[in-house]
Amino acid sequence: MQPLSAQALAQYRAAAPMDPVNVMEYQMVAKEKLPKMVYDYYASGADDQWTLQEARSAFERITFRPRVLVDVSVQDMSTTILGQKVAFPICVAPTAMQCMATGQGEKATSRAVASMNTLMTLSSWSTTPLEEVAKAAPHGARWFQLYVYKDRACTERLVRRAQAAGYKALCLTVDTPRLGRRENDVKNRFHLPDGLTMGNFLDLVQAEMPTDQKDSGLAAYVASLIDPTLNWKDVEWLKTITNLPIVVKGVLTAEDALMAVKHGCAGIVVSNHGARQLDYSPATIDVLEEVVNAVRGYPIEVYLDGGVRRGTDALKALALGARAVFVGRPVVWGLAAGGEEGVRKVLTMLRDEFKLGLALLGCQSLKDINRSMVVTPADRAKTAVRARL
Repeated sequence: MQPLSAQALAQYRAAAPMDPVNVMEYQMVAKEKLPKMVYDYYASGADDQWTLQEARSAFERITFRPRVLVDVSVQDMSTTILGQKVAFPICVAPTAMQCMATGQGEKATSRAVASMNTLMTLSSWSTTPLEEVAKAAPHGARWFQLYVYKDRACTERLVRRAQAAGYKALCLTVDTPRLGRRENDVKNRFHLPDGLTMGNFLDLVQAEMPTDQKDSGLAAYVASLIDPTLNWKDVEWLKTITNLPIVVKGVLTAEDALMAVKHGCAGIVVSNHGARQLDYSPATIDVLEEVVNAVRGYPIEVYLDGGVRRGTDALKALALGARAVFVGRPVVWGLAAGGEEGVRKVLTMLRDEFKLGLALLGCQSLKDINRSMVVTPADRAKTAVRARL
């Protein structure tokens, strides 16, 4: 999502209702409440931020083909994610350092997500220890997002802790051998605010992020600790130390999707890391179908994150073959605006938009969603070619 201009903020203050009615308005509230360094960290993308803008533009280029005169008085939005039942197919993506948004941080998110009966993915770079996040909502569905550190013993400890605490899958981020250049973080010399640490590393040097950099403290942190040699053999290594299913996050091509199948992954998140890594990477919704088609027929689930700001965005993704979508920034905007209740309201908005769109497409359940219900730019181009023949 594009950063908000001063003019947009002024228009919002003059015209917006007291209570936000959509995710974009929650972002505006968050921008007013958060310190600039923190807001910029959450909101910004890499380099020119082209991919960040494209994340929304790509969804906007996809249109619906609704069906009518279908009885939608009863609807079922539930599905399963790696066998875990969720009430609707909008889950929470890993977002780092949530205590910068509100004091309860990841614990507030955990409680809100569990109350909505959907799934949360906890970031390795949580500002709350993973065990405390689990205890905050013991019956909630949770995955643990993993970076592979140069110190493999440290990585293994994290994996074993996550499994012991009841996390049901490892979401392995695979697109970050080096951190993308986020220019706002450079300008702000981003660092964790005083009093906050990396909660999963409290007894290790990894808990401390540099604060005296002339650049981004996070970039220095990643360069010192994350292993740039990470490759598919490390997926095999992870399978030797845990029986948790492994979901690879950061796949954008059919070739890598097939490699995930070859190495026994249980799921794929089609993701460009929130447009924070390689700028001019495609919007995830534009490459989703390529990935889905590549692994069709294999025992692997495909999800999408990036740019989802409406429940109807989730409908578009499901029509193109995703099993579910994950949202990151909207959760942080809800946290900043209203803590646990803010997250709950954001998820409720997205769920209700999804349910309304499902009805207006003529669908009683997710099984009724199909490819014929959306028109993509590629579809329109094919139609134009046929018309010229």
